[in-house]
Amino acid sequence: MERAVLASKGNPYEAFSEGQVFEHHWGRTLTDGDSTWFSTQTLSFNPLYFNEPYAQSLGHPKMVVNPMLVFNTAFGLSVEDLSEGGGLFLGVDDCEFLIPMHVGDTLTARSTVASKRISKSNKTAGIVTWITEGFNQRGEKTIEFKRTNFVRFKDPEAVLAGLES
Repeated sequence: MERAVLASKGNPYEAFSEGQVFEHHWGRTLTDGDSTWFSTQTLSFNPLYFNEPYAQSLGHPKMVVNPMLVFNTAFGLSVEDLSEGGGLFLGVDDCEFLIPMHVGDTLTARSTVASKRISKSNKTAGIVTWITEGFNQRGEKTIEFKRTNFVRFKDPEAVLAGLES
């Protein structure tokens, strides 16, 4: 019997270059169940997120999707391209919710490499920062944030040798 072979996932540090753009695939339609469940589980009891007549009374066409669900979904859409290979998550900065998403809207995302550098404390990896943007089905930007991860080198010796030249 053959054994399973470990498949490499994600991109190593060397695969990223400043300005490089990743169009994350698929997208995700956010349902009323998604938003209600997420809001309940996170104790976010704003009626905008689970009471359609209330949301409509404030001028929204449908219930508003909990913004933290929008953030988590956009972040999740980016993982396969950016950080699935592992490495420490170092944080999110400058998160902006630009326009509300409503139940039934579909979120897509893209990320741009903002910066990268060799780690000062660990010479087997680097630190990469991306700007991730989320869009609704009409192409309107709904969210933008920076995220930073510790990203392993594919070939640490080659990267470090390049620094010495």
